[in-house]
Amino acid sequence: MKRNITAFILVALFASAAASSQPEIRAAQGASTSTAAVAPSTSSTSPTPTQEPQPPVSTVADVKATDAKVEDVKVSDVKVADVKVSGALVPAAVAAATPKVAPKSAGVALPPEKAAPVTVARFERAPLIDGKLDEEVWKTAVALKDFYQIQPGDNIKPSRATEAWLGYDAKFLYFAVRAWDEPDKVRATVARRDNVFGEDNVRIFLDTFNDQRKAYVLGFNPLGVQQDGVLTEGQGTDFSVDIVMESKGVLTSDGWTLEVAIPFKSLRYEAGKDKLWGFHLWRNIDRFNDEIDSWMPISRDKSGTLNQAGHLTGLEGVSTERSLELIPSFTVSETGKRVRTIRPSVVSRNPNLFDPGRFVNQPVELDPGISAKFGLTPTVTLDFALNPDFAQVEADATVVTANQRFPIFFEEKRPFFLEGIEIFRTQIAAVHTRAIVDPDMAVKLTGKRGRNTFGLLVASDNAPGNFTDEEREETLDELQTLRAPRGLNESERNYLARLDEARLSEFQFNRVLDKNALIAVLRLKRDVGKENSVGLLATSYNFVEKHNQIGGLDGRFRLNKQTVLDVQVLGTHSRRFFYDPDRDESVYRNGQGFAYAYDLDKSGRHFSVNVNGVGRTRDYRADVGFTRRTNTNNHNLNLSYNSEPKPKAKIVSYSLYNYLGGNHDWAGNLQNWNDEFQFGLNFQRQTFFRVGYNGGYERVFESEFGANRRPGRAGAFAGDNSERGATLKNVFAYGGSTVNKKLSFFNFFGYRWGQLDFDFGSDPKYPRVSPSAIAAREAQSDGLCDGETPPAVCSGALDPGAANLLQYSLDVTYKPTTALNSSLSFTKNRLTRRDNGLVAFDTNILTLRTTYQFTRFLALRARVDYDTLAANAHGQFLLGWTPNPGTAFYAGYNDDLNRDGFNRFTGQLEPGFRRNGRTFFIKMSYLIRRSF
Repeated sequence: MKRNITAFILVALFASAAASSQPEIRAAQGASTSTAAVAPSTSSTSPTPTQEPQPPVSTVADVKATDAKVEDVKVSDVKVADVKVSGALVPAAVAAATPKVAPKSAGVALPPEKAAPVTVARFERAPLIDGKLDEEVWKTAVALKDFYQIQPGDNIKPSRATEAWLGYDAKFLYFAVRAWDEPDKVRATVARRDNVFGEDNVRIFLDTFNDQRKAYVLGFNPLGVQQDGVLTEGQGTDFSVDIVMESKGVLTSDGWTLEVAIPFKSLRYEAGKDKLWGFHLWRNIDRFNDEIDSWMPISRDKSGTLNQAGHLTGLEGVSTERSLELIPSFTVSETGKRVRTIRPSVVSRNPNLFDPGRFVNQPVELDPGISAKFGLTPTVTLDFALNPDFAQVEADATVVTANQRFPIFFEEKRPFFLEGIEIFRTQIAAVHTRAIVDPDMAVKLTGKRGRNTFGLLVASDNAPGNFTDEEREETLDELQTLRAPRGLNESERNYLARLDEARLSEFQFNRVLDKNALIAVLRLKRDVGKENSVGLLATSYNFVEKHNQIGGLDGRFRLNKQTVLDVQVLGTHSRRFFYDPDRDESVYRNGQGFAYAYDLDKSGRHFSVNVNGVGRTRDYRADVGFTRRTNTNNHNLNLSYNSEPKPKAKIVSYSLYNYLGGNHDWAGNLQNWNDEFQFGLNFQRQTFFRVGYNGGYERVFESEFGANRRPGRAGAFAGDNSERGATLKNVFAYGGSTVNKKLSFFNFFGYRWGQLDFDFGSDPKYPRVSPSAIAAREAQSDGLCDGETPPAVCSGALDPGAANLLQYSLDVTYKPTTALNSSLSFTKNRLTRRDNGLVAFDTNILTLRTTYQFTRFLALRARVDYDTLAANAHGQFLLGWTPNPGTAFYAGYNDDLNRDGFNRFTGQLEPGFRRNGRTFFIKMSYLIRRSF
C-alpha cells in the first residue's frame, strides 16, 4: 500500500518578555483566576485540552469536568485550600530553626543557603531504598530545612516540621524526607499510582533545563506510593506521565520517612559543571485543609511557580549513557456480542417485526505489539510503536449526551502518546492524539536542545477504513436493497436512479475499505529571554477524500511579575466534503480556514483580571485536533477577588467572581452572551460552598442544523422563522468537604430557565416533544403521510425552543481502610419544554467505583455505570499487577447490559435484562531497559 507523505519544514523567529501564571500556584496563593483554582494537592487530572476562553460555570459539567472534559469549559474556584493550624509537634531544635512569620505584603529575605544554588552531595555508595533513613550515607547528603507554610498561610511557620536530604551518584538522584507528625493522624493509603493527592504527601519539582517553563513533578505519599507528571507553565500539571523510579515510605513513632531513587535515564536533563536545575520541595498535610509547606517561599504578589524556584548544582560526572526501552505486549481476548437475525432492509419494510437477536461468541483474538523508546541523548528521545497495545484498562466516564450540539472531549490515556504530550499542547487544541484512533505504526521524536524544543509525530491510522463485520454486512444489505428488481409501481426513472445510487455507494465504500490515514505533527518552540517563548505548529491528515493541513504560530510573553500574555494564530487548508446549507448537500471542495486565540492574565494577591478570546472561521478544520465549534468568535472578561486567608478562623476566606462573555459569528450575528456572578466561602476541614447566578441569551440559526430555506424549499426549522432564541436565567450552588480521613463529598445543584431544547430527542425512550414533532406523529397516525406528496407537517422539521433544565450531582468517596477505596457518583439532568410542559429527556447516571489495593502493585478494581436514559449498564472488573511503568499484567472482564431497554435492531421495548456484549481479556507487557 503506497502512501503520500507530507513533510513540513518551517522556521519561526520572534522575541519579547514572558512566562507564566498557572492554576497550581494560584491555588497555593489563594488567588482566583480565569482557570480552575483547584488546590495543587488534589488536582490529579490532566489539563483541559486548551487554554481557550471558557463559558461560565452554570452546570455540573462545567464545575466537574474530570473524566470527560469539554473544550470550552470555564471552571471557577471549586476547592478551598485554607486550614486551621494546630500546634506543631516538633522537636525543639527543629522548631527553633523554623522561619518566623513574614509580613503579609513583604517579600521574604532568603537566607544564604536558599539564595545560592544548593550543591548536591555525591554519594560514594548507594543507599538502600527502604524508607528508614538509617544508613550513614545520608549523613553526607545536603540537608534542606526551614520550610515556609505557603497555603493557607503566607510564608508563615508550618504546623509540622519537615527536613529533607539530597544526594546523587552516576546513575541516580536520591531524595529523602523526614516529616514530623502524630502517626495516628497521618493520612495515607495503599493507593493506586498517581492517587497520592487527597492525602498527606511530598512532591519535588525538577526543572531539569532551568528554563522556568517546564518541570517534572514527582509526588509520594507516606507509604511511598508514587505520582509523577509534568508541570508546564500556563497549562497546569499533566499527571498522565509515568516514569520509572523507586520509592519507599515508612510510618514512624514521630511521623513518617521516605526514600526515593530517581534514575537519571528516566529524565530529560542537562547536567555537568555549572549547570543548574530549578527545584521546589513541597509537603502537603491534608487534614490541615491541604496545608502546603515549601522549602522556598512563594510570593503571592508574583504569578508563576518555576520562576520562584530554588536551584541545584554540582550534578557532575553523571553517566550520559544511552538507554533503550522495549515493551513487548500481548493481549488475548474473547468477545461475545449480540447480532441481528433479520436483515435491516426487511425490518425497515416491516416495522412491527421484532428481532430478538442472537448472542455470538467471537473467536479468541491474539494481539501482539511492541513499543520502543531510545534515548538518543539525555535531552532527545525517539519513540516507535508497531501495532501498539492500546487496549484501555480504564473506561471513559459515562456522560450526558442528550441535547448536545458539539463533540465531547475525552482525555488521552494511551502511554505512547502521553510521552512528551505537553510539547504538542497549545492554546487552540489543534493536536488531540485521540484523533489517531487505531494506529498500526507510529514514530515520535521529541526533545530539547539549548533554547529549542521540538516534537515530530508520524502515524498510520487503521481506523478510517477498518469496518466491523456488522458494518460490512449492513453495507452489503443496503446495496442489495438498492439493486432489487424494479417494483410494479416504480417508474423507470426512479429505478435507474436507484441503480446509480448503488453503483456510487459501492464505489465509495470500496475506495475507503481497509485504507489507512497518514498523520503527521510538527512542533517547534524557542525560549526567548528569561521566560518568553515563541512556537510553530503544523499538522497534516490525509485520507481518501479527506485532506487537512494546519500551520501557525504562537507565543507566551511575561509583561511583568503578575501579567502574562498568550497568543496563537492558525491557518488551515482542507480538501474534503463541506456541507453547504444553501444547496443542502455536501460538496467536495477546497476550504481555507483561520483561527486565533489570546489570553491576557493578571494575577495579584487579591484581585485578578483575565481577558481572553478565540475565533474560528466556518471552514476551519483540525482533523488531528479537537474542535467544538466553527464560525464563531468568543470573547470573555473575568474578574475575581480573594480575601486574605485566616488559617485559624471559622471562615478561612471568601471569594467573589464575575464573568462576562459572548459569541458572535463572522458575519457579526450574536450567538450568545452570559454574565455570571459567584460568591464563595471557605471553611475548616477542607469545606467550601459556592453560590452563583447566571443570566444571558442564546440564539441559533437553521444553517447550523441543516438547510437554509428558499422559495420552493423548506428550511431546517419548522415554521416561518429561520432562527430561535431564549433568555437564560440560572441559579446554582455547589460545595464539598473532607469530613475525615475516610469520608469526603461534593454536591452540585443548578436550575436554568431558558435552556434551549435543540429538538434532537433521545429516542426511543424520549422522542422529540416539540410542537413540530408532535404534529408530525399525529399526521402519521392519521394516515396523512402515506401519499406520494405528503403535506409539510409530515416532515417534522426541527423546532428548537426554550426549556427548563434541572441538574444535580453528588459524589461521595469512602476509604474505610488503607487498602479499600470506594466512590459513588450520581448525576441527574432533566429538560422540560416551556411551550407544552413535556419532558425532552430525563437521565440519571450512577457510577460505582471500588478498588482494593492488596499491595502498591497488586489491585482489584470494579466499576459499574448505569444510565437510565439508555437503560444501559456497563461493568468493568479488573485484576492488575503493575510493578513499574511498562511492566503489567491485567485480567479483566467487561459487560454491557440493557435493563428494560430498547431493542438495538428495532427500537422496540424489551423487558428484563438483555446482554449486548461482553469481553474477557488478559493483557501482558514487560519493560526491557538497557543502557549502553
